[in-house]
Amino acid sequence: MQHKLDHLQFDNRFVDELPADKTTGEHPRQVEDACYSAVIPTPVCGPQLVAYSKEVAALFDLSEAECQSDYFTQVFSGNQLTIGMQPYAMCYGGHQFGHWAGQLGDGRAINLGEVRNQKGERWAMQLKGAGLTPYSRTADGLAVLRSSVREFLCSEAMYHLGVPTTRALSLVTTGEQVVRDMFYSGNPQLEKGAVVCRVAPSFIRFGSFEIHAARQNVALLRELVDYTIRTDFPHLGEPSVATYQNWFNEVCAKTAEMIVHWQRVGFVHGVMNTDNMSILGLTIDYGPYGWLENYDPDWTPNTTDREQRRYRFGNQPQIAAWNLNQLANAIYPLIEQVEPLQNALNLYSKNFVDSYQNMLNEKLGILVFEPETDKKLQDDLLKILVLTETDMTIFYRKLANISTEIALSDEQLIAELLEAYYKPEQLSAGIKTQIIKWLREYIARVQQDKTDDVRRKEAMNAINPKYVLRNYLAQLAIDKAEQGDNSMVNELLEVLRHPYDELPEYQTWAEKRPDWARTKAGCSMLSCSS
Repeated sequence: MQHKLDHLQFDNRFVDELPADKTTGEHPRQVEDACYSAVIPTPVCGPQLVAYSKEVAALFDLSEAECQSDYFTQVFSGNQLTIGMQPYAMCYGGHQFGHWAGQLGDGRAINLGEVRNQKGERWAMQLKGAGLTPYSRTADGLAVLRSSVREFLCSEAMYHLGVPTTRALSLVTTGEQVVRDMFYSGNPQLEKGAVVCRVAPSFIRFGSFEIHAARQNVALLRELVDYTIRTDFPHLGEPSVATYQNWFNEVCAKTAEMIVHWQRVGFVHGVMNTDNMSILGLTIDYGPYGWLENYDPDWTPNTTDREQRRYRFGNQPQIAAWNLNQLANAIYPLIEQVEPLQNALNLYSKNFVDSYQNMLNEKLGILVFEPETDKKLQDDLLKILVLTETDMTIFYRKLANISTEIALSDEQLIAELLEAYYKPEQLSAGIKTQIIKWLREYIARVQQDKTDDVRRKEAMNAINPKYVLRNYLAQLAIDKAEQGDNSMVNELLEVLRHPYDELPEYQTWAEKRPDWARTKAGCSMLSCSS
């Protein structure tokens, strides 16, 4: 039987043009003078397809029948290699929680190769959870269903929200049992194994460059930077010192754009180490991430970060700047000038602030940012959002319903927002007064733009999602999938394709976090155990 998968056009430039690990085998080791190690996915006993993304399948011109075939399941569980695949694991390092961690690498991700599709686009395919690599250290190279559902759904949810992200083609259970200690509490348990096929133009990270700089291997650092520019930034021209400077400028700009989107939708990555930062400004590595439910700039979903809260929601822009600074340090030997690198870092800060302010105005339905009035309006908004537990996603959707054309009483204004509050009984007279004062100022500002309610609501609802992958929804889908029922994974995938639409039949999935989910494992805090 002919399979479309066997006719994909792999170009595999990464392995063809960059140096390979001279040692073979999956045993853990320090990999010197190489960008990758050849490795074969570990076969599994009983793979079953849980879900696939039809949009990602379309990038490879794969039909529904192809995606539902046993061959597809065998390939994307790691049991079968198609014609043209040359699997490998990348070598990289990274700063973890602010400290240099040395060599890290693809400890449980195996790249299958890079495909040129019919549009001429280049897409790398990567299996996460497909077995041991030289970078697995003391781990097993596997992944469990729990974390794989979260990675698969969030990758696609972020794409449909308009956030730069890696994608997910498929989610397959392996039929294997995997031992995990979910909260590092000394209580390991057997969980269902799973593999996600991730897709991106490139999986190169900040840490890919840091490792060679740390080893003072400037020749290999240059080789990887030149490859990255020629492959993923060809519009910048042939590599040179000037090109390196322009490249770093673009990396800073793309990173700023990504972080603005995170802040727009209330996404908290949870583990913004430099090995989890894409050189293309894509959201990558969906581990202990979470979504702001009640607005709290100090919230992080990662139990490992509970004390320091380094990667809390409100600190993400500053951490991205810190990470870019580490990348600047890594590529300095190629430029040997501080000023252009510092200028790029300054550009990140300016781009972020300007874009962030414009983004907040768009969330409010205000046409143009006016510094003399809008900065205070935005600052005051963020203050009222923390007066009492306020669901960020619902607040902005409800704000769009408030009329700026009809005079409303104080009671009517508050009534429009009531659904956004987790504990409306805590809305004291003092809190209500502050909220109403802000709403009156907001209405007056919108009226200056002379935008009618209909157009403003349309604009606001196009940037403020109704449906996000709320932590408890992901956990409900996981709970069902672990019992062999994949229906909610697929239903959530369908809803998350339309995050800005009303979808009245799925209204319950737009409601705020229920009380039972406030402290339930997987719904409030998560660990890196996956």
